[in-house]
Amino acid sequence: MDASLQARLFPGLSIKIQRSNGLIHNASVRTVSLEKSCVSVEWTEGGATKGKEIDFDDVAAINPELLQLLPLHPKDNLPLQENVAIQKPKRRSVNSKIPAPKEGLRCRLSRMSAVPENRVATQENDMEVELPAPTNTRKHFSGSTAPPRPSCSAITEIPLTVVSEEVEEQVHSTRSSSSTNPVNSVRRKSCIVKEMEKMKSKREEKKAQNSEMRIKRAQEYDSNFPNWEFAQKIKDFRANLECHPLTVTDPIEEHRICVCVRKRPLNKQELAKKEIDVISIPSKCHLLVHEPKLKVDLTKYLDNQAFCFDFVFDEMASNEVVYRFTARPLVQTIFEGGKATCFAYGQTGSGKTHTMGGDLSGKAQNAAKGIYAMASRDVFLLKNQPRYRNLGLEVCVTFFEIYNGKVFDLLNKKAKLRVLEDGKQQVQVVGLQEHLVNSADDVIKKIDMGSSCRTSGQTFANSNSSRSHACFQILLRAKGKIYGKFSLVDLAGNERGADTSSADRQTRMEGAEINKSLLALKECIRALGQNKAHTPFRESKLTQVLRDSFIGENSRTCMIAMISPGISSCEYTLNTLRYADRVKELSPHSGPSGEQPALMETEEMEASSNRVLITDNFSKEEEELSSQMSSFNEAMTQIRELEDRAMEELKEITQSWPDWLELSEMTEQPDYDLETFVNKAESALAQQSKHFSALQDVIKSLRLAMQLEEQASKQISSKKRHQ
Repeated sequence: MDASLQARLFPGLSIKIQRSNGLIHNASVRTVSLEKSCVSVEWTEGGATKGKEIDFDDVAAINPELLQLLPLHPKDNLPLQENVAIQKPKRRSVNSKIPAPKEGLRCRLSRMSAVPENRVATQENDMEVELPAPTNTRKHFSGSTAPPRPSCSAITEIPLTVVSEEVEEQVHSTRSSSSTNPVNSVRRKSCIVKEMEKMKSKREEKKAQNSEMRIKRAQEYDSNFPNWEFAQKIKDFRANLECHPLTVTDPIEEHRICVCVRKRPLNKQELAKKEIDVISIPSKCHLLVHEPKLKVDLTKYLDNQAFCFDFVFDEMASNEVVYRFTARPLVQTIFEGGKATCFAYGQTGSGKTHTMGGDLSGKAQNAAKGIYAMASRDVFLLKNQPRYRNLGLEVCVTFFEIYNGKVFDLLNKKAKLRVLEDGKQQVQVVGLQEHLVNSADDVIKKIDMGSSCRTSGQTFANSNSSRSHACFQILLRAKGKIYGKFSLVDLAGNERGADTSSADRQTRMEGAEINKSLLALKECIRALGQNKAHTPFRESKLTQVLRDSFIGENSRTCMIAMISPGISSCEYTLNTLRYADRVKELSPHSGPSGEQPALMETEEMEASSNRVLITDNFSKEEEELSSQMSSFNEAMTQIRELEDRAMEELKEITQSWPDWLELSEMTEQPDYDLETFVNKAESALAQQSKHFSALQDVIKSLRLAMQLEEQASKQISSKKRHQ
């Protein structure tokens, strides 16, 4: 810009300005800042005085006539303008409330002759030429009305083009100092322009970041499925998680009760649905469940729940690794005359049958890869060792299933068995066949035979799920007596009552019986671990059959809890882990070995009292649901009892059929005794009428119990739908 323009800009000069809204109007110059290369102007609007700062270039663009004037010729003998001072820059202001000055340009110029030349002061490199402000003027151009101005009588004596040489020298010195300091030489823009540029820059930066993040997430996850946000959160969590999984070289710790967890990989159906893995295993005995949840404002977050067990196997662990840390240490127990039991527990489709029975390929199963066969091979290896060879041990196997409270022999065409107690209160499975085996290959053949007969059905998670408890037993006999027993149990998949309440009666009865037996099993294992005097083994057929495995000092138990990693199975996985945790009774103060603190009884009493308080605080809906579940369970129990009574009465009736056949054959003889026929017929009818009447009463009661069960099931389903 021409230097002459700076010399022509002085306080009181009227120039044109352009507002931020595009409006152009006149304003008066208030101060001139050479260091900032801008002027402060003021104007009156709506009865108030407003002001703003304008760059020299903007002044020249709007007021081109200032550049067309002749250059000024400064005089040495003229005084400087009044109140010309070099000061540090003050805070800028957009609006000012100072009333408009009442005197014009000539009044201001008349005062210039009275200003001494020594009023020009330099403070470092900052220079500002400004109007005399009132005594109470504030930084934002607001203050009281200016004091009275002097008369304008001497204005004609001072030429308008006179400027002091000293001012010119100060201007040139300021320019030279600004040129040496590139920071001060940068043209300053108005506040509004700067703020708009900052906002625009921030918006562009934010857009770039969001675009980059979307591209990155699109590469990692398919944003079309609804759980990609949870997947990202889990990935971020695992990025800071140190993992030390179980390895084959880790030592094997012996426990009387060993509780382990095995996580299977995502299956084909889960991968097809694009499910995410919500299970993390940071160490060999710790496990984390990333439960997805929503806040009240629908914000998604993770509830990371931690569990501790004796061993935790990730999805990379093979059946051999699982067997090494779970069932293999129990084989030694039966050669010491003890009892050992290994359970595989979990929801349907979690991999229990794969772990116990072997790899599945469609309906075919490779039994050689299961824990059944691995335990059998180790049994024969130990049997042939010199220290056990002289015992004269024989190896026998049995294979049976418990379905709906009934026991069936899988190695004898699924013959129905009876479970009774003898005079010594020993549980006997009447009719169960034992098969002598001489090698591990013989055992695998028996496993294949029994597995093909096992009862299965369709569930919510598996189209061909095992609906029975399969128990494979390896017996060591010495001189006809049982020396040791190893029971390997593949438990039926557990389901919630709410999931089975809407199914058919057969499925509901299956689920009720499974849950009842699992609850009884948990209590028996806890009683074994805590050395309680009473073991509630009569609560289910499963615990009744395995009674001798829960008593005695030389009894050891291992439970393998199988879990599914998919997000859709998260709730069932948590139920499985809580069940296993209750079996082990692991607390924050007990280590992986499961030692319980001395205050266990006190904690149980407190938990019992808390349970009462929680019951008292139940909502009305929860109380109704609990009452309906109780009615459902009672109806199921009555159905079981009445069904057994009906079978007994029917059996009594069928046993009398030979007598009727004998009477029928008697009448075919030409010389049969009519008196004898009548007497035998009357006796048979009296006996039959007694059984028929009893059977009729049982059938009526059974029908009523079935109706009650149906009604309770519908009420539960209705409540679940409304919650």
